[in-house]
Amino acid sequence: MGPHPAVAAIRLAVRRVLHDVLSEHSETTGDGRRPLVLVACSGGADSMALASALAFEARKLAVRAGGITVDHGLQSGSDLRAAEVASRLTALGLDPVEALTVTVGRTGGPEAAARDARYAALDEAAERHGAAAVLLGHTRDDQAETVLLGLARGSGIRSLSGMAAVTGPARRYRRPFLQLDRQTARTACLAQSLPVWDDPMNADPAYTRSRLRHEGLPALEKSLGKGVVEALARTAQLCRDDADALDTWAAQADATVRDEAGRLECAKLHALPPAVRRRVLRRAAIAEGAPAGSLFARHVEELDRLITGWRGQGAINLPGRVVARRQGGRLVIRQG
Repeated sequence: MGPHPAVAAIRLAVRRVLHDVLSEHSETTGDGRRPLVLVACSGGADSMALASALAFEARKLAVRAGGITVDHGLQSGSDLRAAEVASRLTALGLDPVEALTVTVGRTGGPEAAARDARYAALDEAAERHGAAAVLLGHTRDDQAETVLLGLARGSGIRSLSGMAAVTGPARRYRRPFLQLDRQTARTACLAQSLPVWDDPMNADPAYTRSRLRHEGLPALEKSLGKGVVEALARTAQLCRDDADALDTWAAQADATVRDEAGRLECAKLHALPPAVRRRVLRRAAIAEGAPAGSLFARHVEELDRLITGWRGQGAINLPGRVVARRQGGRLVIRQG
């Protein structure tokens, strides 16, 4: 008898990602060394299912498998919890295994600050161990929540694209479970008798994503049917395809809207479709030092008005002490 269907599903998802990592590793390094793949594990059902699948599949492939758990220090006893998760990862056969402690700042709110601290720790660990990839346990349900949060913020299609299956420097982060629902991961843990920890923050109504998970999405499913999560995840992929195409178009258009000195020509920018023009403007601002994470839609809209709503307005201050102004039919963006 084969494994439980949920266990088979998580293993197949991880196997596909590991094959990709192996292929990319051999092309990049050209040697026969076994790449190291780490799993980021909180001890919750999603990441424990992922860790179990990685441990199982790595034994059958030329892959070394390790695990990282991050203690955010936000709850009493979190250090003991992290140590317990690390012990479970070791018991699965993962090596190396580390429990890392981080200090969570205040920038961007508690959820964003915790995420930033966590990724910084994972980046450091991946660099230190020379890991080829870090697996993350985000599921289709997480993707649906991300799309709804982007929609509520009034963001563009890049935000509605949700999470990509591969992100980070050198394609570091991989999300094998984006096509699987949260219940499949939990069922896989039950089928394998894996203990899981339900983070109380995930049920705390003080957090936006928690409210969406326990109130918003269930209300949508009650009104629209059980296919909402799958439909939102499909929307994310369609938006991602569109956003990628527009980004490619903008990259190509950038060279066509500059004069011989490399300055942006307002008339040529005006002739571009708005979605492409705004991307060109955003790229130009970032190239001059504006931090991408601080450059919001309102900043790009102000830049766009220098092109489409020119009334002799003055210079625009952008994040990173970058200043934009219109001079003689050219858009000049530089450090102030």
